[in-house]
Amino acid sequence: MYSKRQILAPVTALLLSVALLIMGNGLQTTILPIRAGLEHFSAIEIGVLGSSYFVGFIVGCLGVPYLILNVGHIRTFTALVAIASTASLLHPMIVDPGAWMMTRLLTGACLAGLHLIIESWLNERATNETRGLIMSTYIVINFSVITIGQLMVMLYEPQSFALFSLASVLVSLAAVPVALTRSAQPAPITLVRFNPRKLISVSPTGVAGVFLVGLANGSFWALGPVFGQRIGLSVEAIAFFLSVTVIGGAIAQWPLGRLSDKIDRRLVMVGAAGASTIFSLALASFGDGSTATRLTLAFLFGATTLPAYAIAVAQTFDHAAPGDYVEISAGLLLLNGLGSAIGPLIAAVLIEMSGAAALYLFIGGVECIIVIFALSRIRMREGVPEAEKEDFDLANTGLAVMVGDAEAMEASPLVGTSDELKAEENS
Repeated sequence: MYSKRQILAPVTALLLSVALLIMGNGLQTTILPIRAGLEHFSAIEIGVLGSSYFVGFIVGCLGVPYLILNVGHIRTFTALVAIASTASLLHPMIVDPGAWMMTRLLTGACLAGLHLIIESWLNERATNETRGLIMSTYIVINFSVITIGQLMVMLYEPQSFALFSLASVLVSLAAVPVALTRSAQPAPITLVRFNPRKLISVSPTGVAGVFLVGLANGSFWALGPVFGQRIGLSVEAIAFFLSVTVIGGAIAQWPLGRLSDKIDRRLVMVGAAGASTIFSLALASFGDGSTATRLTLAFLFGATTLPAYAIAVAQTFDHAAPGDYVEISAGLLLLNGLGSAIGPLIAAVLIEMSGAAALYLFIGGVECIIVIFALSRIRMREGVPEAEKEDFDLANTGLAVMVGDAEAMEASPLVGTSDELKAEENS
């Protein structure tokens, strides 16, 4: 029996890299909307910035695997870190909505590739006996350091170059542990062609949930700082408001997941989304009230909203064959990214038309749709018995690699190794 220290020692460098990477991105994701507001960008322009990041994320999921095939994991990781670091520095140098849209798209593509490399490496180093501890540690690090990154916005004035420089430094340092690691590179990655028809047939509730969660959560990540700014919060208050939301999601993630192992996951989705609807409407109504009220509602909103993606993924896996897991993970990630790209655009238009409260009114509306759809599916289809469920596993909610192919919408999907797909392309 290995100790936790012995299990985590071989992946310490990778975990350090992801901590620096997420910390830098958390800082950048927070400071950008705040600085954009100070530069008098409209809510719609800020929403487009958020959408651009998620569009880039989708592009990265589709394109980075080919880069890995050509030059390997470490070289790809180093190149993506350099691009992401440069993009951070370009923001204060070129203060223009169009330029920022392109830099956010680049950042999204780079972050998708960097996560892909790290997660594939972690899974390669893990065994069936150690995967739970390794991936749980990975998730805890994600939640912890993104909160630290958000709070770093208080270190300097948002109008200064320093915060963007700090984000760039953190992202750049993420390359050092990976570049110096003596761990063997992961095996060639698996490429998957996306088949939306098959995905929907597996679990309509899970698929719809993943997309709708993208609409809601993507809007929060992109426009949460705008909400704080427009109700008159200071930079420090905005940072605390966002961090408390993330902490709420982190604390509730595991209990809600385990509860969904015991009862119908769709009931958990209904309960969480119903509560999220209430807390969203409360934030829209009372978010500009006292600090205690705002932070309490933010915590409860995060606890009921942010964990929903993992539960929707688990619901889909309950109805899937084990051999389809990689394909399904890829498809769900793409759908979530699509929702995350669309959500900020809609929410930004509503904010521009109706004010800051429209952000949480929109999120509440999306959560209400989740409730209605899940309830309708409960009436149409029996739940999976507890004995037949896939155990809730955050490792199954991570990134997967996908290859888009129009023919896959008409034909059966191909899931194969990278070598097999390359051979097919060359034939």
